[in-house]
Amino acid sequence: MKHSILYFLYFVFLLSACNEPVQSPVMVNAKPLLYPDYTDVTVPATIAPLNFTLAAEKFDRIDVVVTGSQKGKLHLQSKEVIQFPLQDWKKLLADNKASDLKVVVSVKQQGKWKQYQPFAVHVSGYPIDYGLVYRLIAPGYEVYSKMGIYQRDLSSFEQKAIVENTLVPGTCVNCHAFNRNNPAQMNLHVRGANGATMLQVNGKMELYNTKTDSTISPCVYPYWHPSGQYIAYSVNQTRQAFHVVKHERIEVFDQASDVVVYDLRNNRLISCPQLKTEAFETFPVFSPDGKSLYFCSSKQQDIQSNYKRIKYSLCRIAFDAKTATFGNKVDTLISAAKTGKSISFPRPSFDGNYLMYTQSDYGNFSIWHREADLYLLKLADGTSRPLTEVNSNNTESFHDWSSNSHWFVFSSRRGDGLYTRLYIASIDGQGRVSKPFLLPQKDPRFYDATLFSYNIPEFVTAPVKVNANELEKKLLQKDRKKMYYAH
Repeated sequence: MKHSILYFLYFVFLLSACNEPVQSPVMVNAKPLLYPDYTDVTVPATIAPLNFTLAAEKFDRIDVVVTGSQKGKLHLQSKEVIQFPLQDWKKLLADNKASDLKVVVSVKQQGKWKQYQPFAVHVSGYPIDYGLVYRLIAPGYEVYSKMGIYQRDLSSFEQKAIVENTLVPGTCVNCHAFNRNNPAQMNLHVRGANGATMLQVNGKMELYNTKTDSTISPCVYPYWHPSGQYIAYSVNQTRQAFHVVKHERIEVFDQASDVVVYDLRNNRLISCPQLKTEAFETFPVFSPDGKSLYFCSSKQQDIQSNYKRIKYSLCRIAFDAKTATFGNKVDTLISAAKTGKSISFPRPSFDGNYLMYTQSDYGNFSIWHREADLYLLKLADGTSRPLTEVNSNNTESFHDWSSNSHWFVFSSRRGDGLYTRLYIASIDGQGRVSKPFLLPQKDPRFYDATLFSYNIPEFVTAPVKVNANELEKKLLQKDRKKMYYAH
């Protein structure tokens, strides 16, 4: 114990000894341009350190003082980047939960110091889930490149692979989903010659063949019923094509699509006439109480000549979990005919207050649409608004809610227009949304060097446990439990 205390004091002494005094700084009437931009953001008290550098200027030295409004202080200097000690950062945030940190940045250039206006980091009183699960994928469209499903502890920089496609070469891993962020109930699709849909419930893994004689494709786009007894899927005949016009790269569209629900207890796929029409139905999600099924629907159009006229409305149909039956009426909550826009990726908050969705000019695969933005539907009164607090002039797309519905994560191409990165924002009890912050990395220059995009972010309340050896064995054996369609 004595040695530990001495080591800590020695570390503090060394840290202080390395800091030059900021003498007679010239005051700058502006806040610093940080990279990533963490000025005036709201963060959970357990978030990893917000390490940063300066975005647009060279410097010989950077000095940062972070002072808690309740207690505590951190003082760092560096020649390149600011990297806060993890344990000191954790204590500072814990001591200032539901209050602010004041951050003062000074830089030394050509022997002289200048100091920027201070900015705040608000430490929220709302907790956030343990971590995120996402896919990392390299750019590419026609073949399966290196990719994997990974989990990230939000309180540190630890990232671990859940499954990578090198496990069984020639496969694509995608469409991971959890029941209300519970890692014990997981869905994962594996595509390719050894493909299957993996369902893992309370540690028991089963691989399925989801294609039936009565459905147009294997199941995709999963969403769990809160009871854990059902999973909603769409079945899609999907194609992709490349644009030849500037700023438009790739278009993914459905030639046909329907919505089905898998009944885990009875190993059957169920649907109804309202979900199997000549229209395109896709992206099904259950309401938090399990009594409704939301989905997107578009009138059928000729793909070659009218693809920009394919616009999806947000719809809802009743669902009875006790009898595994649907209502006989489809309600249109937001009409594409009225808005002139298209909706994709609906995600209801778990508290039942909101439904977040992506809106773009046309189509349903908005991840390559620069105009795609996030919108928030207030379910109590049906009003909807753009999330101007988080939207940018580039693509905002897939998103997910934390289990307490006070945080959401979304993917965006705002950094360079090419790669999707993950941003997190909060929403309070009055519906006020905070400025989003980029998922922190140990070295803030990480995003300039990585060649992988982040997509399909999902919150999880605890680490995900998948036995990769068992999954590999089952995939190579090609022994699949077949789903059956209930007529």
